[in-house]
Amino acid sequence: MKLYLILFLLLPPVFLIGFLLFFIGYKKLPLPTEKQFGWIILLALLMFVGANGLSTWSLNYIPTGLSALIGALYPLSVVLIEIIFYKKNNATPLTFLGMALGIVGVGVVFYENAFQAHAKGFGYGLALSIIAMLCWSFATIFISRSKMKLNAYYSIGLQMFVGSFLLYFFAVMTKQTVAISSISSKAWWVIAYLVIAGSIIAFVAFIYSLKTLPPAISSLYAYLNPLIAMVVAYFVLDEKLTWNILWGAIITLAGVYLVNYSIKRNDKKVIEQNEM
Repeated sequence: MKLYLILFLLLPPVFLIGFLLFFIGYKKLPLPTEKQFGWIILLALLMFVGANGLSTWSLNYIPTGLSALIGALYPLSVVLIEIIFYKKNNATPLTFLGMALGIVGVGVVFYENAFQAHAKGFGYGLALSIIAMLCWSFATIFISRSKMKLNAYYSIGLQMFVGSFLLYFFAVMTKQTVAISSISSKAWWVIAYLVIAGSIIAFVAFIYSLKTLPPAISSLYAYLNPLIAMVVAYFVLDEKLTWNILWGAIITLAGVYLVNYSIKRNDKKVIEQNEM
């Protein structure tokens, strides 16, 4: 067996041992309670199996840029879910204007794709991407409403481990596994990048930004993701990029921004009124 393959196979247990030693041995954090572990499993299912897993699966059927744009709609769906299921009525006319812009923007992008010949499974991929976005939205709401007192980095690490085992079990059950020997060295480097940069560094940076920056600033990444994904996909994956798609993405992101801005402004007014 090649040396790089042995090293990559050793990474998961090394990370797991290091993770447990740091938080349990060095930080002296206790193991999660039964209730906390239940929340960890639920969030792992929603965030890493549902959101990340289904979103990745959808890329087999739809363009990267379209998947990223659908993912950026999650702030809009959070507002709708809270209005429908939690009867939280903090929406303003500006909120509904933002929602309308978001729908129009997505409509522009879909119009660009509506009259083209698509690969088999386009609708299936679209459904997977929408379900993934909704999973992330419900996870966001559950996290904000949860009373679980657990170190954020500790919790997200445990969610990643639980999610990875669940995804592996799903892959085995659906016979979607591949022989390790068939994975090329280039693919291993891509996997390493996704683990280190796309997961560990990205989540640590995001949690740190939530702790040190105002939410309005830390959430700005959501407006940049689709545009960056579309541009990178154009240069790296040769995916089609037209003015209609770009304008549709910009209109959608403007709508998402208005929804976020209106909700935060309304919540700020409510807090100020309660303090008077």
